[in-house]
Amino acid sequence: MSGLVAWLETPGRTVDCEDALEAVQSLFLARGWTDGLPIIPPTPARVEAVLAYCDRPWDEPFMTMPPRYAPTTAARIAANAVMAGLRPSHFPLVLAAFDALNEPEFNLYGIQATTHPCTPLLLFGGPLAVEAGIHGGNNAFGQGYPANATIGRAVRLALVNIGGSLPGVGDMATQGTPAKFAYCCSENEAESPWEPLRIELGLPGDATTVTVVAAEGPHNINDHESTTAIGVLKSIAGTVAITGANNAYHPTVPLVAISPEHARTIADGGYTKQAVKEYLYENARLPLGRFSDENIERRLRKRFPERFANAGPEAMVPMAQSPDEFMVVVVGGAGKHSAYIPTFGSTRPVTKVVVTADGVPARRLDDFRG
Repeated sequence: MSGLVAWLETPGRTVDCEDALEAVQSLFLARGWTDGLPIIPPTPARVEAVLAYCDRPWDEPFMTMPPRYAPTTAARIAANAVMAGLRPSHFPLVLAAFDALNEPEFNLYGIQATTHPCTPLLLFGGPLAVEAGIHGGNNAFGQGYPANATIGRAVRLALVNIGGSLPGVGDMATQGTPAKFAYCCSENEAESPWEPLRIELGLPGDATTVTVVAAEGPHNINDHESTTAIGVLKSIAGTVAITGANNAYHPTVPLVAISPEHARTIADGGYTKQAVKEYLYENARLPLGRFSDENIERRLRKRFPERFANAGPEAMVPMAQSPDEFMVVVVGGAGKHSAYIPTFGSTRPVTKVVVTADGVPARRLDDFRG
């Protein structure tokens, strides 16, 4: 098989390989160019098919990807997208995700190199997400949905192969997370009683957005018995209030993904999304004495001296620094399970509107086709 695209050492360089799928897998595994799963060989023809949906210069770097700080072009990302099995028309959504990852406040370097088990979660919303088939219903964080799997995996492979986030080298995660294979879904707007995230952020309702969050895997919130808003909210707050998450120690943004059934119960009790955030801020708290002495002295008293410098063990520690620090979305299908998703310490979520080269919000994925 000739002309496989290689991007790891030299952008644009190609390598030849025996014309057998097993040989391709062996070559890429040996060079550390995969996530450990089989890949689609990134031949020039396949890469060009992906780049047919790219409306930016193919070979001009638009970011340097940490921790290697390698020049990152659309063509290099396209090669990784082919490996992931991405449908070519979905490529604009991958590029929009990297535009978001590139914003300084996201802190991609810290997320790529940390010992913490976090990874970028891609949260989509809007008409292009629907067109692409990005799923936000049952099993949204799991297997079975090609757009979720391949868009998420395309981003992960590029983070490895361009950014150099190799386990034990660039990626120093102590235990890691299965979310590093692919972490991508959409909001379940159809079943949400509240406005979607893009409306909450003041963006147009007909726009398509991607929000990147430096996230751990989802932590289940099981409440089958509560029939009132306050009952469900107590369960959520009790799950969010833990001593081991970064959200207790940093000014960061914890994410709560509420299932449609829980969301309806909460909304029927008169709670807006803002009211949910205010409840969690006031009630997702732990007494200072629940934390270890070392964490109290070295982290809480040091980082928040105005609150804890002279506080006793009964002082309450919030899991966010204000109600607006919480991010609340509706994700999932039938069933009374929601999820708390702790986040990395030094980071902020970033939302981007998916736009064409002239800055106009795209209305369909074919808007990008050259």
